[in-house]
Amino acid sequence: MSTCTTASQALDEPLAGTAATARTWLLLEQPGPWGVKALTSSQLDQRLGRALEAAAKGTGVRLALIRRPGRHADPDPGAQVRTEETDTSAVRQVYAAHTVPGRSWLHGATVTDPAHLLDLDFAALGAGDPHTFDDALAGRPHTGDPLALVCTNGKRDRCCALLGRPLAGELAAAGVPGTWEVTHLGGHRFAPTVLVLPYGYAYGRATAPRVRDALRGVREGRIVLEGCRGGSAWERPAQAAELAVRARTGIHAADALTVARTEGEAPLWEVTVAHADGRLWRVTVVQGASSPPRPESCGSVLGSPARMDVEAVRALHPARASGPGRH
Repeated sequence: MSTCTTASQALDEPLAGTAATARTWLLLEQPGPWGVKALTSSQLDQRLGRALEAAAKGTGVRLALIRRPGRHADPDPGAQVRTEETDTSAVRQVYAAHTVPGRSWLHGATVTDPAHLLDLDFAALGAGDPHTFDDALAGRPHTGDPLALVCTNGKRDRCCALLGRPLAGELAAAGVPGTWEVTHLGGHRFAPTVLVLPYGYAYGRATAPRVRDALRGVREGRIVLEGCRGGSAWERPAQAAELAVRARTGIHAADALTVARTEGEAPLWEVTVAHADGRLWRVTVVQGASSPPRPESCGSVLGSPARMDVEAVRALHPARASGPGRH
């Protein structure tokens, strides 16, 4: 059976520069089935879902629902989604993660009424201030293992269910801590797709061994490049540029590199990537069209999705010896 993922993999479509963009992720536990737009087509109150979407718009915060791996029957596509009263007895996990290098953090909290998320200052949260999360939800820094969020929303694309759910189940069965299912990470054709927090790097065509390697890297403060789609803190040209510098230089420390500047517009950008020790690189990124045409998701018409091609990586500052742990 041909799917968007088999077509993408057969055509060797590059992964770099395809991650969803979000400076801050806000994750709410919502068990049960998810529809296409999970915030308003799940067992979460529809009015609350719409209010949360409105509160997050334009703030740099991306909202997603999470649930523990397991069986969650998809809703009947012909049934009317029901608006339910908030279950004030269920304890739900909430996470917020800011992904900008050098300022990344992951905090957690629990709520019985998800409407309390509306007490957050979304603009401050998107700017990287954790105090609004801690004050509004009695949150605290997450001291456990990093999170592995596996996209499993089959109502968005069947590949997320066919490939994502088995991966989430395998990770959970193997006792990999921090494994959650998540509603949507974009890039269905790269399924299984995984987001690793707190650093916010996304992975495509993921396997259990690769996810474990990525999580081990996070625990050691480094970024694993194999299968990496990019860091969500950056727009897509910058994602490709930063990964290209890492690949060219062998720099893997999570907080070593940042994107200092992105100049230009589609289809050509000049991206300046900076090292914490002062080194700089200028990266030329060109937007190309994937060919031959392929489906961007299952059931969609054939298209030519944009790809981020790195044309050149040039060092702008003489290399200096870096201290321990900077690579």
